[in-house]
Amino acid sequence: MNKVRLGLIGLGFIGKVHLRNCLKLNSAKLVAASDISNKALNLAKNMGIKKTYSDYQQILNDNSIEAVIIALPTHLHTPCAKEAAEAGKHIFLEKPLARNVAEGTEIVSTARKYNTKLMAGYPFRFASTFQALKKKIESGELGEVQIANAIDIGTGPFLHRAESDIPRPVPEWWFKKELTGGGALIDLGCHMINLLRWYFGEVSDIKTYLGYRFNLDFEDHAICQLKFQTGQIATVDVGWFSQNTQIRVDLHGTVGHAYASHKPPSKAKTAIQLMMGRIPDFYKPFLGELSHFVQCVRQDLPPSPSGEDALKDLETISLAYKNQIRLK
Repeated sequence: MNKVRLGLIGLGFIGKVHLRNCLKLNSAKLVAASDISNKALNLAKNMGIKKTYSDYQQILNDNSIEAVIIALPTHLHTPCAKEAAEAGKHIFLEKPLARNVAEGTEIVSTARKYNTKLMAGYPFRFASTFQALKKKIESGELGEVQIANAIDIGTGPFLHRAESDIPRPVPEWWFKKELTGGGALIDLGCHMINLLRWYFGEVSDIKTYLGYRFNLDFEDHAICQLKFQTGQIATVDVGWFSQNTQIRVDLHGTVGHAYASHKPPSKAKTAIQLMMGRIPDFYKPFLGELSHFVQCVRQDLPPSPSGEDALKDLETISLAYKNQIRLK
């Protein structure tokens, strides 16, 4: 079976992660990349990508490309994903699906209309620790889970500074609510909400407390209280205020307790792994999700998490924003 021919649209921070991971895929070949930055395109060229463009339309117009990875800022998701679907490309789209439910619905509807596969980028679904936690739930090892706590705390947009001792500018779009759809809740909360929905099913109610430590136009931290249709109660705590990343889920059941975390390696270890051409431990789930997407394209299988799944996350987040209390 021939390798799936991929195009990568967007070479920002997460786009570069996908660029490195694509080179590790045995069943796919990254043949083209696009970005408005010449520096980013030169990086792709140096890594062996022969076709590089400043306009992603050239990727969509290439009939030899079967699928695209879209790693653009959130406000560009809807036009790009719709155009990709219309061009007959299968789509791997970074989270969050869109800025709001209306845009997410447009993306899902267009992909369905043109019969293209649509997968959302939720790498924690492919982390072995969180997969093991799901198996414990399904096996009954914990009994009936009553309470769950999910935490995703880190630097947010300030990652561009935290990863290096040299100050780096943060892309301007990060600080415009009309371009992002919101702050830490939509950025990090979608990860944790998606994980918990994977574990327990649909959310019946949600209340939210939003914090504004940095006096931005949107929240830089949030605490959500969720109730699931199956009866579980969960809290989701997310924030951009810490240089020390913590990603963790705790589950408390009638028989036992279990937790899972996903810890970033040290900067030194990450640098060594990159120099050796290896995938840093923290980013292996990102490789896992791309491998799953490629397998689904090759075998004509529905990918998971799907676009519909990511749309439900947006619906939950939309309800959270409506049911908010501002922390003073």
